[in-house]
Amino acid sequence: MFSPVAMKRLSVVVLERDARPVLRALGRLGVVHLVKTAASPETAPLPPADRSKELALAESLLSRIEALREGLGLPEFAHGAAEGGEIAISYAQDILHPIETRINDLLAQRQDVEQRLAGVGDLLGHIEAFQALDIPLDWIGESPFMHFAVGRLPAEKLEGVRSQLAANVLVMPMPAQAGHVPLVAITTHAGGADLDAALKEAGFEIEPIPAKEGATTASLSADSREEQEWLRQELEQAAVHIQSEAGQSGPHLETLWRQVTVERQILEAEQNFPRTEQTSLVTGWVPAPDAAAVQRDLGAAVGNRFALTFSDPGDMPESEIPVLLRHSWFVRPFIALVNMYGLPTYYEVEPAIFVAISYILMFGLMFGDAGNGLVVALVGVGLMIKARTQNLKDAGLVLLLAGLSGIGFGIYYGSYFGIEEWNGQPLGHSPLGPDAMNLMLGAVGVGVLLMSVGLVLQIVNRLRHGNIIDAVMDKFGIAGAVFYWGAIALIVFAAVAGGASVPVWLVVGVIVVPLLAVGAREPLHLILAKRHGHGAAHAAPMSETLIVAVIEIFETVIGFLANTISFVRLAAFAIAHAAVLMASFTIAEELHKGLGGIGLVLGIIVIILGNLVAIVLEGLVAFVQALRLEYYEFFGKFFSGAGRPFKPFRLHGKENGQTT
Repeated sequence: MFSPVAMKRLSVVVLERDARPVLRALGRLGVVHLVKTAASPETAPLPPADRSKELALAESLLSRIEALREGLGLPEFAHGAAEGGEIAISYAQDILHPIETRINDLLAQRQDVEQRLAGVGDLLGHIEAFQALDIPLDWIGESPFMHFAVGRLPAEKLEGVRSQLAANVLVMPMPAQAGHVPLVAITTHAGGADLDAALKEAGFEIEPIPAKEGATTASLSADSREEQEWLRQELEQAAVHIQSEAGQSGPHLETLWRQVTVERQILEAEQNFPRTEQTSLVTGWVPAPDAAAVQRDLGAAVGNRFALTFSDPGDMPESEIPVLLRHSWFVRPFIALVNMYGLPTYYEVEPAIFVAISYILMFGLMFGDAGNGLVVALVGVGLMIKARTQNLKDAGLVLLLAGLSGIGFGIYYGSYFGIEEWNGQPLGHSPLGPDAMNLMLGAVGVGVLLMSVGLVLQIVNRLRHGNIIDAVMDKFGIAGAVFYWGAIALIVFAAVAGGASVPVWLVVGVIVVPLLAVGAREPLHLILAKRHGHGAAHAAPMSETLIVAVIEIFETVIGFLANTISFVRLAAFAIAHAAVLMASFTIAEELHKGLGGIGLVLGIIVIILGNLVAIVLEGLVAFVQALRLEYYEFFGKFFSGAGRPFKPFRLHGKENGQTT
C-alpha cells in the first residue's frame, strides 16, 4: 500500500525465429515494460534490428486507412483483436491498394459534383441581384458599340457616381444588398475607359455575368436552378454509392487497421533488443506478482525454446526502474491527483492513501453544508452509474466521497442549504458564529498533522535510500521534525500555561540544537566529500557553505511557519462558503419585506441561485485549494515526483500506459 508494486528485471533469450511469437505472447499478456538494451559483450554483440523503413510504411498505411475511414464517414475504429493474425506490411499494402482506388474514385466523383453544385450556387447568388436586367447576356462584353460595367458599388457612393458620370452613361441600379448596390452601367466604347476609372475610384467591384447566347438573367437563373436540382440528385446518388461502399469495405478497413497497428507495435519493439546470428535478447520489467504468468505464457508460445531469468532491481539506478501503482477502489481515483504532480520513485513512499484521506477531509472542512454536500454526492453517484469510462467513474467516486465529507462537516456546522433555522443544533458550530477562531485553530491543526505525516515519510524515504545524514539532519528530516514539533509544543504550552516559564534547556533541546543540526548538514557533506574525494574539486569553499547553512536555518524557520499558517485558508474558505449562503438568505428576506408576495418568489429564486453559486463556485475553489495544499505543503516535504511510469507492452491496438 505504501510502496509501488515490486518489480523484477526480465531477460529472455530466444531464437531469432521465435522473437515475434514471444513478443506476441508478451503483448497479449500486457504486463511487461520493455526496455531498450545496447549491444555489448555482456548482452549480445549485434545491435537491434533497424525497422525504420517498415515503420514508415506502417505509419503511411495507417494514415491512408484513417483518411479512407473519414471519407466514408465511418466512426473511429475500435481497438481489439486483429482477425487473421499477423500480416506483413508489404502484403497489407497490396490489400489496401484496390480498396483505396475504389473508394478514392467515389470520393473524387462526389467532390466533383459538390464543386459543380457550389459553382452553380455561387452563380445563382450573383445573378439574383440582376433579375431585373432584361437584356441578352451575350450583349455584355461583346457589343461592338456599347461598353458594359457590371458589379457592386457601396450604397453611399451611388448618388455621387451618378452626378460625376457623363450624360451618355446609363446607370441601372438594382435593389441594395448588405450595404452594396448591384449596378449595371452602359456607355459607348469610346467612353468605356472614363466610366471604368470613375467607378473604380468610387470603390466599384467588378462581378461579370457569364455570357450565354440568347439568355437573359431570368432564363439563366431558371437554367441554373434546373442544373442545381439535377446536381443535387447526382450528389444523393453519390452518397448512396459511398454508403454502400462503407458497408462493404468498412469491416475490411477496420481489420486491416488493427493488423497494421499490431505490426507497427511489434516492429517498434524489435528495435529494442540486441542479437546474435541466431538469437535475440528481450529485456524489460515485470511486476513481481505477474512473473509466473510471463513464464507460463512464454512456454505456451514457444515451448521450451527460451531462457528466462528474473532478477531484483539490486543496484540498478532508481531512475531506470518503472513505477506501477495498484490500489483498491477507494484509493485508485486519487492516484490521478498524485500523477498530476508526478510519480514516486521506486524506493519512495507512495502517498495515495494519505492523499485520499487528507483531500476528502480538507474539502469537507471548506465545503461544510449538508445540503450542498448531498448535491455533490448525488452528482458523483450519477457519474459512477452512467459514465462509460473508468476515468469518469473514478471522478464520480471522488465527488461522492467529497460530498459525504461536506455532509459530515455540514452537520457539525449546523448548515443545511444555509437555512438558519436549523443552526444551533447540538453539533452546530457555524463558521460565522463565535467559534470561528476555534475553526481556524482546527484548520491549523489539520495542517500540523498533514505536515507531520510528510516529515515522517521523508525520513522513511531517506532511510530507504541509505542516506542517514539527510534522514537525521535535513530540514525535513529528524532535526527538522524535532524543531517543528518542539515549536508547536512550546506554543501550545505557552497558550495553556499562561505566564508559566519554559525551561531554557527545553528550548535549547527542541529549538536550538535541531536548527544547528540543520545548518551543519551542508558543511558535513562538504567535509565528507573532501575526505573521500567525491566531487571535492568542484565543491564550494567552506566559507560559502557556512553562509548557505545560515540561510538554510533561516529558511527552515520561515518555511515551517508559512506552511503551517497556509492551512488557515481551510477555515477562510469555510467562512466564505457560509457567507455566500447567508447573503442569499439576507437578500431574500429583504426582497420579501419590500415586495411582499412577489418578493417571496424572488427571494426563493435568490436562495436557489445562492446555493448553486456555493455548490459550483465554492466547490471548485475547495477542490483547487485542497489540491494546492496537497502539492505545496504536503508533497513538498517528501515527494520528488520523478518516478518513471510503468508502460506495459500491449498488442491489439490498446494504448500502452500505466495500469492501476
